[in-house]
Amino acid sequence: MAYLELNNIYKSYGDGDNRTDVLTDINLSIEEGEFVAIVGFTGSGKTTLVNLINGLIKPTSGEVLFKGEPVVDTSHERGVIFQNYSLLPWLTVGQNVYMAVKEAFPKENKAFLKQRVNDYVAMVSLSPAINKRPKELSGGMRQRVAVARALAMNPEMIIMDEPLGALDALTRGNLQDEILNIWSQDKRTALLITNDVDEGIYMADRIIPLKPGPNATLGPEFKIDIERPRDKTALNDNANFKKTRNAIIEYLMDIGEERKSVSNETYELPDLAPKSFVA
Repeated sequence: MAYLELNNIYKSYGDGDNRTDVLTDINLSIEEGEFVAIVGFTGSGKTTLVNLINGLIKPTSGEVLFKGEPVVDTSHERGVIFQNYSLLPWLTVGQNVYMAVKEAFPKENKAFLKQRVNDYVAMVSLSPAINKRPKELSGGMRQRVAVARALAMNPEMIIMDEPLGALDALTRGNLQDEILNIWSQDKRTALLITNDVDEGIYMADRIIPLKPGPNATLGPEFKIDIERPRDKTALNDNANFKKTRNAIIEYLMDIGEERKSVSNETYELPDLAPKSFVA
């Protein structure tokens, strides 16, 4: 039994002539401890997919199973790291994390909760900012708060919805490493939604493209045959990295051309530009 299963998922919005078909025939299995990345075009339905997995919305048809049970609502067992941080602006760093920890551990005393907050704020190197409010933080610091908040709830699965997309390259690279370091400690199941092919290859065990909609669906999987821990500075010289990257890019470009020829629409490709991994 897979840890997470999506079986024959179809999702649409609206009715009749106003119906928009977003996802169709989505089938996905993720095993416990796996790190899977889904990469896709802008507007292809990636966030809708995340919301289905997290229980924020329900499929029009099909089922989402977590540990063999239907997903019918949100749960701290599935921790989500959003792109927009989703921090409460009137609370400090510590208070934002504390609210999540209190929700996840309602029977624990204040000493336990406070210590857990301190530990996870320290884990993302924000202890000096624990009493600051979001407006006093940089974008990278806010995202680290979001990471600490999600992980402090001790989720059995981490779901990341393009969490690093709005950050500068240096901050993005540092947070990639922080997330991987935290993940490697106990290999919690992880799903990363990204539009960056290189990010997916660096972080995941396998990458699955999401074809653009309407009726977006998953493409073939690409296994990442690169040993962990991975060295960014060495990836550009890694034969498996080059082979996998080229195969994914070729597949995505072919999809873009195919869709353009059918619908005459233009799709924004995922981040395909050559990159230097030198820190």
